[in-house]
Amino acid sequence: MLATPTLAQQRNLGPSTGTVRLEQVQAGFIAGGEAGGGTLRFRGRSYPITVGGLGIGTVGASRTTASGTVYGLHRVSDFAGAYVQLKEGWAVGAAGRGTVWLRNDKGVTLRLATRRQGLQLSLGADGVLIGFKQ
Repeated sequence: MLATPTLAQQRNLGPSTGTVRLEQVQAGFIAGGEAGGGTLRFRGRSYPITVGGLGIGTVGASRTTASGTVYGLHRVSDFAGAYVQLKEGWAVGAAGRGTVWLRNDKGVTLRLATRRQGLQLSLGADGVLIGFKQ
């Protein structure tokens, strides 16, 4: 179900403009929440970031490490803000994997490969807020 939009999305994004690495803790039963942080690498510099959000389509709890590519980032200030998230994945013990796409209203898109530990099933959409650590 998510594979077709994902493939179409990847073709239209253009060249990568940075990378990102995140660590999050997620928990939920139908509705869920997540909190964490990570690092944005953009134009040779590292920026510490915070991540939080709420969503639907999550059952269970897990710890997630995600890393991936940033597209459409031209100014570092455009990275912070609200993102819409599409996700698919699973976690049982230490064997979970998935893919997450995030996009904000400034055209910045993140494609993240995730590794999850815990017991969780996710298929749905979330709102994610990304900011810079002060």
